[in-house]
Amino acid sequence: MTEIKLSALNLVPIREGQTDKDAIDDMVKLAQNLEKLNFERYWIAEHHNAPNLVSSATALLIQHTLEHTHSIKVGSGGIMLPNHAPLIVAEQFGTMATVFPNRVDLGLGRAPGTDMMTASALRRDQHNGVYEFPDEVEQLATYFGPANQQGYVRAYPAVDKNVPLYVLGSSTDSAHLAARKGLPYVFAGHFAPQQMQDAMEIYKSLFEPSDVLDKPYMIVCLNAIVAETDAEAEYLASTQAQVMVSITRGRMQPVQPPTDDLQGLLTPREFELAKQRMSQSLIGSEATVKEKLQNFIAENGDIDELMAISYIYDQEAQLDSYKRLNKLVSEMNNN
Repeated sequence: MTEIKLSALNLVPIREGQTDKDAIDDMVKLAQNLEKLNFERYWIAEHHNAPNLVSSATALLIQHTLEHTHSIKVGSGGIMLPNHAPLIVAEQFGTMATVFPNRVDLGLGRAPGTDMMTASALRRDQHNGVYEFPDEVEQLATYFGPANQQGYVRAYPAVDKNVPLYVLGSSTDSAHLAARKGLPYVFAGHFAPQQMQDAMEIYKSLFEPSDVLDKPYMIVCLNAIVAETDAEAEYLASTQAQVMVSITRGRMQPVQPPTDDLQGLLTPREFELAKQRMSQSLIGSEATVKEKLQNFIAENGDIDELMAISYIYDQEAQLDSYKRLNKLVSEMNNN
């Protein structure tokens, strides 16, 4: 088995009773704690018109996190390219890489990260953003590359900064792109596990070596909640279930405390969907999650990195979950 690196994704959610500033402060505190645990990287999402999330100005949040940490890599999970001109993205991330060398990641997504009405208000054009994604990824690679390979328009100070690019995906489309360009691939298994196995297989089998990578680099993002017992983890995971149901209902409510009566809060269909999503997540005691992760690898093949996202209401319980996950991944790597 390949040694697995461990990282984390944060959507910067607002917990019930919190302000926007509280959520941003929590984002920084979690980054500082995960840095102490030697997590590989800490990524921040991009979402718009979501009253329960504070992750709309992703580049600003990345800079803020970099300023309050020392060594952990901080990046975007991801920058949604249909919303942004590649030149501006390169200038922003090139500037951060200048101030914080070797610590900035640029994960790139082809979706707008919002509903279609909001996307229309965000987009530089109304139709072509998704279809131009491959060309725009190539533009960014050029902007961050050496001066002698660039044209007249350059993204100073991004030139020659070589900010690492990662292709994000929730379907097989981006797997083809990442493989063809020889870039690392990140699959969003935390919210779209349906095509994960196919996407991973496509990426690995079609991968073409590049100046960036000589072999595939596969990151999988999964929901992870680890506690002392399976029962405690499942109780904590009732918060995750409420988050997901809130999204499907279009309510976008703040992160709710856990409940012993999840079935009473949801419709029968919602409860079944919540159970299915929980079964696809790394939820349980350390022993249970270790077995789930081993089974995941046996079914889907080796991964290079696990990126965990953890919707837990209590911040101490959330940090404890990350500590336990870190411990069991270290045990797997050392066996």
